Order: sequence, then structure tokens, then C-alpha cells
Amino acid sequence: MELYDVMRTTFAAREFTADPLPDETLVRILDHARFAPSGGNRQGWRVIVVRDPDTRKSLATLSAQAAKRYAAQLQAGESPWNTIDATSVSAETIERTPAPARLTAPFLQAAVVLVVGVDLKVVAATDQYLPRVGVVGGASIYPFVWNILLAARHEGFAGTITTLTVAEEPRLRELLGIPRHVAVCAVMPLGRPVKRLTRLTRKPVSEFATRERWGGEPLTVAHS
Repeated sequence: MELYDVMRTTFAAREFTADPLPDETLVRILDHARFAPSGGNRQGWRVIVVRDPDTRKSLATLSAQAAKRYAAQLQAGESPWNTIDATSVSAETIERTPAPARLTAPFLQAAVVLVVGVDLKVVAATDQYLPRVGVVGGASIYPFVWNILLAARHEGFAGTITTLTVAEEPRLRELLGIPRHVAVCAVMPLGRPVKRLTRLTRKPVSEFATRERWGGEPLTVAHS
């Protein structure tokens, strides 16, 4: 496929057919994804390929609590899990809010689930001393994660980047034997999508890109 077509049609798939995703295809996907950039070319990504039904059920269960909070905050008109605005939703409300099936079922329905981690010993987190949540370390792992979805799209498969399970990282470490210096950054169901979206909706460039400074003139192309 042409590159721009792949970029414009790679969507978050959460419903899958019963078609398998063979190891041969999965290796090919990861073989291409590994050419993603990473800080110092240290390639700190690690991937656990999960096919076992019981383990996948555990992944769905671990994601449920964070999914409950996500849903409760949405119902309250909040932006879920953001680190700036304190939530007004009580723990009791979160507990009685059902976890949306669309956020947990993909772990059970997909052909395979990838648990992607990054070795923190090789990540240059230059924002680690700033008084906010760290994000810079993601530069060394999320290009690889996105490459997985692009390669899967090329192979006729699809998936999504989920992070709700990461809220239970200590239990996830115990489940999969992940060492403490490896951070889990994504849990990715992959499979053959039930339907394929070809027209995605995104904000225009002029709404998020400005010239010279924050709040500057929107970036647009002058027309003669």
C-alpha cells in the first residue's frame, strides 16, 4: 500500500473475526516494526506474545478496574485519567460503574495479544526531574508500537494501543514475570478486523499547529 494510504486508514480495531494471526505473519510484522527510531538506537523494546486463553482472561480482568474509572469519568463529563484536573468522581462511584465490554473484550477476541515493554535502563527520560508526569521516555518506544499497527495494516490485520492494564502494573509484572526495570507501555490485541475503516476523522492542521509560539497564527497554506 502507498504510505499515506496506510497512515490515513490505520484505525483502532477492537472487534475481530475468528481468523488466526500466524506466527510467520507476526514475525514479519515485528521484523518491519523494529526499524522504528529509538533514543541512541538502544532499541529497548521487549514484546511478550500472549496466546494462552487464561492469560488473556487475566489481562482483561486487570484492565477492568481502570476501565471502570475511565467510564465513570466520561459519564461525569471529565477527561479520564488526565494528570492535571482532579477527578470529582468518588471511589464508590467508580466501583459500581460497569467496565465497558469494548475495553476488555478485545483481549479475549483477538487472535493474539502483545504486551509491549521498554527497558528503562536504556531510556533517556530527560523530563524526569520536572514537576509533571514523565512523557519523554515514550519517544523511545511508541514509534515502535505504532509501526506494529502500520505493519499489521499492511498485512490485512489490525489492533489498538491499550494502556488501561498498565494501571495494574505490579500485578501484570507478577502475571508475566516482567522485571522491575521494564515498564509496560502498551497491551495490544491484534487480529483480523470485523470491519475496516477507510475514512478517519481528525482535526485539521490549522487547529493544532501554530507559527512561532503557543497561540500563534495557525499554520495554513496561502492560496494565490
